[in-house]
Amino acid sequence: MAAAASSLTIASSFSEPRAQILNSSKRSNLPLQYSIPYKADSRSRSKRLGLVVSSVSAPNVELRTGPDDLISTLLSKVANSDGGVTLSPEQHKEVAQVAGELQKYCVKEPVKNPLIFGDWDVVYCSRPTSPGGGYRSVIGRLFFKTKEMIQGIDSPDIVRNKVSITAFGFLDGDVSLTGKLTALDSEWVQVIFEPPEIKVGSLEFKYGFESEVKLRITYVDEKLRLGLGSRGSLFVFRRRE
Repeated sequence: MAAAASSLTIASSFSEPRAQILNSSKRSNLPLQYSIPYKADSRSRSKRLGLVVSSVSAPNVELRTGPDDLISTLLSKVANSDGGVTLSPEQHKEVAQVAGELQKYCVKEPVKNPLIFGDWDVVYCSRPTSPGGGYRSVIGRLFFKTKEMIQGIDSPDIVRNKVSITAFGFLDGDVSLTGKLTALDSEWVQVIFEPPEIKVGSLEFKYGFESEVKLRITYVDEKLRLGLGSRGSLFVFRRRE
């Protein structure tokens, strides 16, 4: 927030007494003209000064918000939103705005930072189908209720994604992906996943094909990690306790 700059200039002009000789043939009748200095009443000057000062708007003060405050705000905005599904377009914009401010505090070369390792809850995604695929689509959510979404990153290069679901209201299950992580640069990673594995009740099987994702790590610390997919999806990961 830019501060409004204002300047106040108070000019006081007083003429010193001066004598002016008028042209005349009679030097004995030399009239003297004086410009008498005006001495303003101090109270009236104070009033005028007060009016001028009061007309100058007070400068706006920029309030700096640290990462801890931004993290608290971000988590409060995505809480109880089913990973972002129930948020309105305006609320998604607010989440993106806070995430944009938070990424200014990101460590250098986050891909090389050991803080990326560990187990993380996927608490938000701007596109509901990005984590969980069709199980998180509009139709999929009619039959499958998401209980939790977890991503684990194991050193040096293993990624584990798991979406826990309840199918048809009574069958508990998991959809899991295991992939290999490759660093593309100091911020971007690529993960190539094996075909997904599904467990529902006593059934367990693999299906589909390999898949590939690219993700930019825009923030990471002991509590939170932000990711931005190559197609623009924003992810918010909270470290599991």
